[in-house]
Amino acid sequence: MHRRSAVDWPTVCGSVRILAAVSVASVSLALVREHGAREGRRNMPTTSECQASRRPLCACDAMRCVLDEIFSAPPIGSIKHGCILREGKTHMASRSIACMTLALLAYGVLLHPSRAAEPVRVGAVLPFSGGVELYGQQAKLGLDLAAKDINAAGGILGRPVEIIYADDKTRPEPAADAMRSLVEKSGVIAVVGPITSRNLNALVPLAESSKTPLLYATNYEGGKCSRYLFSFGAVPNQELGQLLHYMTQTYGNTYFLLGADRVWPHQMFGIAQPLIEKLGGKVVGTKYTLGTETDFSPLIKEAAASKARVLLFALKGDGMDFIRQADEAGLLRDTTVAFLGLSEVDLGIFRGKGQNMVTVVPAVAASEDPAVKAFVAKARAAAEPGVAVSNYVMTHYNTLIALKAAAEKAGKLDKEAIIDAMAGLTIPSPTGPVTLGQDHHTAMNMFIARTQGTELVQIRALGQITPQPGCSLAGR
Repeated sequence: MHRRSAVDWPTVCGSVRILAAVSVASVSLALVREHGAREGRRNMPTTSECQASRRPLCACDAMRCVLDEIFSAPPIGSIKHGCILREGKTHMASRSIACMTLALLAYGVLLHPSRAAEPVRVGAVLPFSGGVELYGQQAKLGLDLAAKDINAAGGILGRPVEIIYADDKTRPEPAADAMRSLVEKSGVIAVVGPITSRNLNALVPLAESSKTPLLYATNYEGGKCSRYLFSFGAVPNQELGQLLHYMTQTYGNTYFLLGADRVWPHQMFGIAQPLIEKLGGKVVGTKYTLGTETDFSPLIKEAAASKARVLLFALKGDGMDFIRQADEAGLLRDTTVAFLGLSEVDLGIFRGKGQNMVTVVPAVAASEDPAVKAFVAKARAAAEPGVAVSNYVMTHYNTLIALKAAAEKAGKLDKEAIIDAMAGLTIPSPTGPVTLGQDHHTAMNMFIARTQGTELVQIRALGQITPQPGCSLAGR
């Protein structure tokens, strides 16, 4: 025999009255969120329907009471669908403690609908080992910030966003395995990443075969146009072209090209050669490192002997110590470094060396712009002590903001619909509007900056530059 128990139900229902809108449709809260509170009230099952469906009667009664309180606020003593109110107290006749628990649980879910909502899962294939993990951590910082901001604003179509991270180990095979797992096992709606061009080459075919949007937020060599690839980083005309023009005008027209023996440096130098010649300049030497060097003296001597006024540098990860050694050897007194892909996260590696190197970036952390300052402050507050904030944080932040905007424009969480909605989309960013073109590459503001102390400082704002990715999508 169950013991009857009294609950102060009017107080419970009265508390719910503060909600501006409650989304309910039948006893299922999912249907409630689709059709809204008024629709849910109309479709709330009767007691006999509850019995037929084997649902606990108290769950139906509790939700009827909540909805009726919101829309009609019945006086104490009235009876609404079996929610019996007497002298400020509700006695749920013939209800067990289990039923009261279910009723209170329904109330709690109404107050916190995000707890009941299935998350929107987004994968992130990034390097957390293998040589370029600094950039993977910067990307993660940006994604975590975006997820926090999105969830604080109600999520994506009312559902919280969840980022699932996977380490690509800076190699194509683990990157491909990670993406397959994220798509097939985790059911992600999109994948953000990777960092390196080599890994990008491995992931684009998987994005196409799985029909999953791949959101890439690192500067790259261009030339990749796919329905399933969106680039949020700079391509050569936005970065390299602007850098060469400035360097030729400011420092001289003879260039020594030094990069890693990898996809990105080879591609970028292939683009740079004709651009330099078009500017009236000359390439006086080109070298690629193997990634095993620790003593860069031979390369430093070769660059010095070339008498080049500008050293075009595309050497990240294992070759970054070249800058410190070149500075100590005196090379940088006569030659200015034009650094492709330089960011604030790199500066700690140089240990104070490499002053007055020049780069072109989509954001400068030391900017005096109020929006940038606010974003950087928020990022620093979220980061571990001593972690730099770079443009990689912002570009990866932008990927999730664009995903949210596209999903809400499409009105549903469908991969193909999101892809269609993202093309032509403009989103706000800390540095100004960012627009994804029909070729799925990004028009954005760019800035010339140079190293000063432990920071990059802005030299010139270039304004918004439309990308020329060197490819196009069929039919666009």
